[in-house]
Amino acid sequence: MNRVTLNLIAWALALIWILPLVYAIWTAIHPPAYAARFELFAPLTLENFVRVWNAVPFDRYFLNTVLLVVFVVISQFVICTLAAYAFAVFPFRGSEWLFMLVLVQMMVMPEVLLVRNYATISDLGLLDTIPAIALPYLASAFGIFLFRQAFKSVPKELDEAARMEGAGPLQVLWRVYVPLARPTYLAYGLVMVAYHWNNFLWPLIITNSVTTRPITVGLQVFSTVEQGIDWPTITAATLLSVAPLLVAFLIFQRQFVQSFMRAGIR
Repeated sequence: MNRVTLNLIAWALALIWILPLVYAIWTAIHPPAYAARFELFAPLTLENFVRVWNAVPFDRYFLNTVLLVVFVVISQFVICTLAAYAFAVFPFRGSEWLFMLVLVQMMVMPEVLLVRNYATISDLGLLDTIPAIALPYLASAFGIFLFRQAFKSVPKELDEAARMEGAGPLQVLWRVYVPLARPTYLAYGLVMVAYHWNNFLWPLIITNSVTTRPITVGLQVFSTVEQGIDWPTITAATLLSVAPLLVAFLIFQRQFVQSFMRAGIR
């Protein structure tokens, strides 16, 4: 297969991928009458965005989502880093079996644990709180695995040199292992930010009020079938919810791609 054919296939796949986004943008910035038909000189409007912003407390939803994502990502970085460092640098008898047990968690779908997690959160008295949304995700088997693989690729000579200079275990971790694994941290952080920003089922179950709902749960108010589906409103709400991620991707696109390539994520 020659380069021209590969380029055509790549452009075709890119077009298929971007078409839903193009439709969402078109529908959101035009009156409802143009939601299902294309006219080049159709009038533009921001009324859909204004209506969406005034219909629900979007500012509160954004704040809840940001707090949730920051809390979860920082917790995962800390817990997964310490666990991965222990597995990679301080092996002990049975550590491989223990690591295998950690990996088994990757085979368990989160939906399987919904009832058990809800009962646990209820017993703790944390229902309808942001910590309740975050608790099941404070650690990640995938994160431990990814960081362990990155730490195992660090040359032992650097570790030994730091220890000879008098650095303690945590100093070695912070000054040697973490800087060398920076692309892995960036790649993993991007995946986790996108996942928890768009997480829907668990926040829907565990929250009941506006003060704790993230933006994905807040958007469901626009999809009530009783009033009919208003596509301009839905697409405007969707664009508002994903706008921070889109802006971040457009600004840091090159860093995103490089981090994924260096981290070995496919």
